[in-house]
Amino acid sequence: MHAKVSGVAEGAFDNDFEALTQVRRLISFLPSSNREAPPHWPSFDEAECLAPVLDTLIPANPNMPYDMKELVANVADEGDLFEIMPEFGANIITAFGRLEGRTVGFVANQPMVLAGVLDIDASKKAARFVRFCDAFDIPLVTFVDVPGFLPGTKQEAGGLIKHGAKLLFAYAEATVPKVTVITRKAYGGAYDVMASKHLRGDVNYAWPSAEIAVMGAKGAVEIIFRGEAGDPEKIAARTKEYEDNFANPFIAAQRGYIDDVIMPHSTRKRVVRSLRTLRNKDLSNPWKKHDNIPL
Repeated sequence: MHAKVSGVAEGAFDNDFEALTQVRRLISFLPSSNREAPPHWPSFDEAECLAPVLDTLIPANPNMPYDMKELVANVADEGDLFEIMPEFGANIITAFGRLEGRTVGFVANQPMVLAGVLDIDASKKAARFVRFCDAFDIPLVTFVDVPGFLPGTKQEAGGLIKHGAKLLFAYAEATVPKVTVITRKAYGGAYDVMASKHLRGDVNYAWPSAEIAVMGAKGAVEIIFRGEAGDPEKIAARTKEYEDNFANPFIAAQRGYIDDVIMPHSTRKRVVRSLRTLRNKDLSNPWKKHDNIPL
């Protein structure tokens, strides 16, 4: 009897200790108040080190997933991340980390879960995190691989458009430094709401594998050239033509929506440099009593 009670007590103590440890780690990333700058800790990683492993992160097959956490860990100091709500809305990652010892908020689509699409839970989770970072002057680094919003009557009935608008609103209103890296898919409205230039993104990069378009090449061709649907060779040629003309980062760069196309291994270096440039960013929104957020 005593041994059983002792075991329960020890288990409860372990749980309490773990919870306390997590709280202490969270607090280590945050300032004491919104009037103070985020804490600055010593960093033991080279600020501009390269990560060759990222050059092979994206699978050759565009329908194959990969773990976005590997990218985020290779960018953050010492690979140290504190993920927020990892089991809720797991198709998007929200985490605190550091770059050059300074706190940064990471937001990233997770292709390992629901192919990284945005649904109601992911939109709410990311919007709340973006607003929190903006409230405490924490810069935002966003990694994008999003094929769109999750379709379906359940999502529509639950108000997907409204909740997606919360994420759009959060990024648009945020005045902290915002750096975005598009790794693969960036389609339609989901591309817009993920810290695009259209939402006042400060620096937007893309990997050579990025596809920035209204939708995927195959789906677009099947709609535009539906009269040729019975000819596989013509459809294949049209798909290649669409990919060359639209589904690549260079067209977006020509139009000013991407600042540079970068190699994956240099991602940390380029993000660090951008945040240095933006360290003294001073931007204020037009005065108003309060916002009318998408409720």
